Amino acid sequence: MDAASLLLGLLVGALLATAVTLGLVSMLGRRRPVADGLEPVHESLDHLHRVLAGIERDRATAHGELREQVGTVGATSAQLRQETAALVTALRTPHVRGRWGEVQLRRVVEVAGLLEHCDFVEQPAGTTADGARVRPDLVVTLADGRQVVVDAKVPFAGYIEAVQATDESVRLQRIAEHARQLRTHVDALAGRQYPTAFGSAAPFTVLFVPSDGFLITALEAEPGLLEHGFARDVVIATPSTLLALLRTVAYSWRQERLARDATAVLEVGRTVHTRLTTLSGHLTRLGSALGSTLSRYNETVGSYENSVLVAARRFDDLGVAESPVPTPGPAEGAVRTLRSVPAETVVPPPAQHAGPMRSRHGTEDTEDAVPDRDGATG
Repeated sequence: MDAASLLLGLLVGALLATAVTLGLVSMLGRRRPVADGLEPVHESLDHLHRVLAGIERDRATAHGELREQVGTVGATSAQLRQETAALVTALRTPHVRGRWGEVQLRRVVEVAGLLEHCDFVEQPAGTTADGARVRPDLVVTLADGRQVVVDAKVPFAGYIEAVQATDESVRLQRIAEHARQLRTHVDALAGRQYPTAFGSAAPFTVLFVPSDGFLITALEAEPGLLEHGFARDVVIATPSTLLALLRTVAYSWRQERLARDATAVLEVGRTVHTRLTTLSGHLTRLGSALGSTLSRYNETVGSYENSVLVAARRFDDLGVAESPVPTPGPAEGAVRTLRSVPAETVVPPPAQHAGPMRSRHGTEDTEDAVPDRDGATG
């Protein structure tokens, strides 16, 4: 229901209400003066007039806004129609279709997370086993060094004619033509023998179509099109399927990098372990030398006391020296021996706290206390 019909209904309803009011006024006019009986009617009619005037103004405003919006939508639709026609006309040109397919292919590769010149190369040149020069659109490198050749094709003419067809029989004919065009692309791509042009390439070629609708429409007329391509080592891929393939390739690259990093960490760990073994040997020999030095020192002190100091004390007894010769004391202490602790028994160090350190058996750990020259521990 539009605004005019609504206003007409309101107007008719108001007139009927006015007529009923006038009838009631005429019936009651016999008991009171006419002027007093018609006063409420005049007020009601004035109020109804003001309401209808406001509704009319609102309707006119809404009608103007609606007309403006309809005009804007019409202009936008016309512009969109022109742009769509221009796009369809441009895509009918072979080199424009080819460029569109290349752009779509690059976007899929970028979304998959692959890096140019590292994980893939665009349009590399190669020579087949027959000596023919070929240049595929993309060559993707797998983690194991093998390569996958990708070539973009845009079967557009039959597809757009099938979409634009209004007659069902014509549409089916155009769909069959579209499937035939895609089948021709498969046969032509198989004849180029791309895998023989790259020594480490996989034994199949990926035929990329830049729209899922191209493949779905072709499969309506020829359901065995995918099997036809597999039999000729050609895999037909749309953006969704190629993205899944390239995501898998990117994941394999990440796993390969992680494996290389883990191998590098393992080699560094082995080197550090070897050097720690050498250092432990040096520390063991140094501890043995320190223990031997301490023993030799004590032996020297004993010999000094028994032979040299005896004569020196006689000078003290004769009063020749001003002060007695001091007696050196023996050095007390032990060199800590390196112990081999099994890995499963290693526990985290205890939290720092006041008081003596406790070993993991509950006794005071005094092995780290090294005596100084005076015998005090630090």
